[in-house]
Amino acid sequence: MAKIPTPPPTKLGCEGAVGSLTLISTKKRDYRVTSRIQEGESPIYSIVFNFMDSRYFNVFGTVGQNRVNVYQCLEGGVITVLQSYVDEDEEESFYTLSWACNIDGNPLLVAGGLKGIIRVIDAGSEKIHKSLVGHGDSINEIRTQALKPSLVVSASKDHSVRIWNIHTGVCILILAGAGGHRDEVLSVDFHPSDIYRIVSSGMDNTVKIWSIKAWTDLPSFTWTDLPSKFTTKYLQFPVFTMHTNYVDCTRWLGDFVLSKSVDNVIVLWEQGPGESTVDILQKYPVPECDRWFIKFSCDFHYNIIAIGNREGEIFVWELQSSPPVLIARLSHPQSKVEIRQTATSFNGSIILGCCEDGTIWRWDASQQQELQ
Repeated sequence: MAKIPTPPPTKLGCEGAVGSLTLISTKKRDYRVTSRIQEGESPIYSIVFNFMDSRYFNVFGTVGQNRVNVYQCLEGGVITVLQSYVDEDEEESFYTLSWACNIDGNPLLVAGGLKGIIRVIDAGSEKIHKSLVGHGDSINEIRTQALKPSLVVSASKDHSVRIWNIHTGVCILILAGAGGHRDEVLSVDFHPSDIYRIVSSGMDNTVKIWSIKAWTDLPSFTWTDLPSKFTTKYLQFPVFTMHTNYVDCTRWLGDFVLSKSVDNVIVLWEQGPGESTVDILQKYPVPECDRWFIKFSCDFHYNIIAIGNREGEIFVWELQSSPPVLIARLSHPQSKVEIRQTATSFNGSIILGCCEDGTIWRWDASQQQELQ
């Protein structure tokens, strides 16, 4: 892959506090390995707990090759298999997974990857609910709008971000064009409390914030005709663009943004007072994390953030501390390969990692230290 020229960096309003990699005894949390599953020989690219339905907070899904698997975390470190879906296309390779809900409240799994088709799977019937077609290339990430869990957003190699209604199967809005990304989009996220704001990042070395308020009054929930007949709108210009190295994982933290590149650090920042300026609030160092497509996760209340690296370690940071505090550095003699993504449970008491060698690792906090 050709090296992408790095544009001039965005002006910084201030430099943030940098966390220390030294564990502080009063803050340290003890996690231990309780399970290791060998799912196959191929990489597992995504692992996600179901935060959309309180009945299933201990249920998680994974994707790798053309498979979507669903597991449940039980007491005592046990992981049990609940479901397994194999795509009809043997050449499909899923890269991303998100949980969603139908309008009747039933859980749905939303997966996408190499072929650019989004598969919406009904976890109740274990059948395909919808197949969303529109992207012109592979899909790198899918996220669900927690306030309206029938809406998902997808980031694609085709340089676009698309918003979908998975109940009716229509593509509501495409974020692309003159002010959009100029290379593949690697990550995207809905704002947790403002349904009109989205953040995206890509290989064009930019992070963009979009406002979709003017485009949400559309009949996507009541549409009964073919999805292809729905009039999809286009939004070409974001409200803010930050220039950086390419960013492969971006998440909202309230009105702040957490972003991770290949610079061995996760950065917490906010839009600055001037045009194209940012204020760096915090920096969370992550050694040996200089490869792309390594994604972090947070617990439901955003108390902690967990991320793996290419050496099979997981770093757990406390998000509510300033300067940042490292509360755990997880390692195991048999965990030596790249951890593609972590999944942090509802209260942070379980941390999962999915790996390049097809393994899933489960780490449990000691009962005396479980997060509330």
